[in-house]
Amino acid sequence: MTAPMTAPIATNGARVYRLGEFHRFDAGGAHFLYLVPAGAIFAVDTAVGKLIDCLSSGELPHEQLMEDLAASGLMIEDADELIAEMYHANVIVANDSVPDQPQPLPDVFPIQTLVMNLTNQCNLSCQYCYEFGADKLATPEGKPKFMDLETAKTSVDFLLAQSGDRRSIHITFFGGETLMNYPLLKEVVAYANERAKEQERHIDFSLTTNATLLTPTIIEFLSENHIGVTVSMDGPKEMHDHLRVFANGKGSYDIIEPKVRALIQNHRTRPITARVTLTAGVSDVIRIFRHLKQDLGFHEVGFAPVTTSPNQLYAINATGMDSVLDQFHTLADEYLEHALRGESHGFSNVSDTLAELCQGVNKSHPCGAGLGLLGVGPSGDIAPCHRFVDSDAHALGHISTGIDRAKQADFLRRGHIDSKYDCHTCWARPLCAGGCHHEAFVRYGDTGHPNLHYCDWIRDWTDTCLRIYGAIAAGNPGFLQQFAERKAS
Repeated sequence: MTAPMTAPIATNGARVYRLGEFHRFDAGGAHFLYLVPAGAIFAVDTAVGKLIDCLSSGELPHEQLMEDLAASGLMIEDADELIAEMYHANVIVANDSVPDQPQPLPDVFPIQTLVMNLTNQCNLSCQYCYEFGADKLATPEGKPKFMDLETAKTSVDFLLAQSGDRRSIHITFFGGETLMNYPLLKEVVAYANERAKEQERHIDFSLTTNATLLTPTIIEFLSENHIGVTVSMDGPKEMHDHLRVFANGKGSYDIIEPKVRALIQNHRTRPITARVTLTAGVSDVIRIFRHLKQDLGFHEVGFAPVTTSPNQLYAINATGMDSVLDQFHTLADEYLEHALRGESHGFSNVSDTLAELCQGVNKSHPCGAGLGLLGVGPSGDIAPCHRFVDSDAHALGHISTGIDRAKQADFLRRGHIDSKYDCHTCWARPLCAGGCHHEAFVRYGDTGHPNLHYCDWIRDWTDTCLRIYGAIAAGNPGFLQQFAERKAS
């Protein structure tokens, strides 16, 4: 992340001003700027609008800018104060502004989240699976298929040791299908809680599941232990069964539908969310959302296009992505209507972005992979995240011997926004930072390559969420308070 510009040496009168780097948007009858270097949102009043208009045709020296502002109706004293204020806010910059050098990566960064892949096995055979499909990176041959208790305990100890002075940390259980190793999951929860209590710390738990193995006993355990649950589900029966099938080709919807209803009804301590993978055959976003949110009762539903090389039959083409974005806009409009009434809508793609905007996120990297988050495979191998687990080429060490700092540093250096030259002129980079490392490797063979195929899509969606933010800030600002601590997925 680039630090704010340092204060200039020259006097005001010697400065020549020009507009800073920002994205303008209107919402709720008000005008806003998204200040790119800071990742901040700035409300534009009449005076600021006049200042921007004065510089819209090019740069101006201080005295000329003062005169133009006075001609527009501002008092000289007010104009001078406005220029100084907007200069220090980086809305405008001057000829003597010197940007600070990018902050170097820390040698050691405390871990916040550990994703424990309890197994690399799955009872489904989803055709688009990044772990077992045509684009897989995993090399699981010769490695354990299920994590054992010793490896699991060592992983918990590793997280506690590598999380610095964080008082609250997180474990996410993953697979394969997570619940295929449910006995170990129970033991890990008990052990982690015991170890955390000894250190007067708190461990939060979550898991992702295909829901096929849920039972009343498992649901009760998840509820009693406040374990967050995300269900991988792709919509109504014909859409879900299009690619989420068993090895014999039979769809899984009829198996999971009653189990999901039971989970939502009986897990009383955490809201249950759904995660949808969009593909060429499953892209009716609105119908999927209606079914999962309204028919089944999920608290929130999030969507992500399939991660795959473009030549796969289930990959979404440009026309399909345009259709997806149009449907996202429809749901976003609904979200805003609900928010202005103070009601929850459930479209997590909006909620997650609003959380980042409210927190002033300005990313040096697309996500916490390899930085505040690590994945651990059944063998104990450390990966940047769950999507790289069991890949020898991307391993960052082993929980018994620790992190290979050289490999970690190389991964983070290549993924840093400053290494992605295509991103340097993009106003959406504070939220995107080039996009998913895993997507980049599948598409371009390099975890540090920007996901250029999504650029226009991301800019459009970010602008949409900025407008939603602005409209809520103008019409029901209290609604945004809930996002101050929300962790975006």
